[in-house]
Amino acid sequence: MGLRTFRGGVHPDDGKDLSKAKPTKELLPVGDLFFPLSQHIGAPATPIVSVGDTVLAGQKIAEAGGFVSAPIFSSVSGTVKAIEPRRVAVGDMVNSIVIENDGNYLECGFEETDDVTKLTNEEIIEKIKEAGVVGMGGAGFPTHVKLSPKEPDKIDYIIANCAECEPFLTSDYRRMVEEPEKLVEGMRIILQLFKHATGCFGIEDNKPEAIQKLMELTKDEPRMQVVPLMTKYPQGGERQLIKAVTDREINSKMLPADAGCIVDNVETIVAVYNAVKFGRPLTDRIFTVTGDAVMEPRNFKIKIGTNFSELLEAAGGLKNPAKKMIAGGPMMGFALFGTDIPTTKTTSALLCMTVDQVSQYEETACINCGRCVDACPEGLIPSRLADYAKHGQKENFEKWYGLECIECGSCSFGCPARRPLAQAIKTMKKQVLQDKKNKK
Repeated sequence: MGLRTFRGGVHPDDGKDLSKAKPTKELLPVGDLFFPLSQHIGAPATPIVSVGDTVLAGQKIAEAGGFVSAPIFSSVSGTVKAIEPRRVAVGDMVNSIVIENDGNYLECGFEETDDVTKLTNEEIIEKIKEAGVVGMGGAGFPTHVKLSPKEPDKIDYIIANCAECEPFLTSDYRRMVEEPEKLVEGMRIILQLFKHATGCFGIEDNKPEAIQKLMELTKDEPRMQVVPLMTKYPQGGERQLIKAVTDREINSKMLPADAGCIVDNVETIVAVYNAVKFGRPLTDRIFTVTGDAVMEPRNFKIKIGTNFSELLEAAGGLKNPAKKMIAGGPMMGFALFGTDIPTTKTTSALLCMTVDQVSQYEETACINCGRCVDACPEGLIPSRLADYAKHGQKENFEKWYGLECIECGSCSFGCPARRPLAQAIKTMKKQVLQDKKNKK
């Protein structure tokens, strides 16, 4: 039987050899830390500290601004220096709490749970909510909301997204080979909420060591299974992962729960374990600093709020000038104009490249080769959708299922004419969705 996968997709150079073999190194920041109040989907968090206040590591500094929101905690001890707008990775100015790090890392007291199995579902959800856990793969959806579907008895699968299909990123891989027990224990806690569900670890077959470790840990777990997947981008996309693992399908109008599934990233599940078992809020994560311009690419265990520039310095700085810097991976990350930005719950990597390949390409006319169609994991016709976007034809764009685009960039990667298909589609998609929002 072949490895499970989905239709479409591409095979970019994964670049993971730069950092995957090096052990994760803990990094303690020395400068000021910045905590944007919008680190999640939903309402921004509301500050509950004032300038001049002294805070401890693990202390709540902003409370959830609504049901779909999440609190934010200081990752260091120190003094609140300011509450002001700061630039974040996507380029927006976001109101942020600035904390002057005192270098002592004095922590709050955390309440450990002796026996997690004695907790009620409501108590588990409350612990996850109060710890500020959100999806750490990039979307930032508050995890307590995701784990509270309307019909929990209809959830058949809890899928751990262990694919890490984005090129160059290896933070999830290092977590899986260094601390797989935390991932398995986090899955056990989530399964406690869904009595009829099976826990599936969907992982690409280019991570044999991680597969072996997870299989060993789950061999006597009747409700858990490791599902090796074909190495292909975007195997870690939510819809593609659900299709590969369960053979079920969802579209843009559905939630995974509508197909009986819940999908969580590796770091998110580990954060659930830390929150429920140890009462620890989300204040750290593993972060990849990599690229051929970086002196010593590797993964760091970081305090959320640490500046990108500190992380780059910890990796030895640049050995060659970086022509392209990206927050995240090359397929779905955000191009950076500098590194004076803070890490957040959802930022996973800094990629520095000596060559900006995209800027070197010259766009030419579409030759109707169909490669973008073959590459699209949603079965769309990207070349046509890009034409509709170029001419502002919103009605045709929607008619030809433009809103189903997952913005993975596979079409642009595979286009021999070097057309910026994904960029055009993404822009039009935003415009159409904004029009719909304005009509409500």
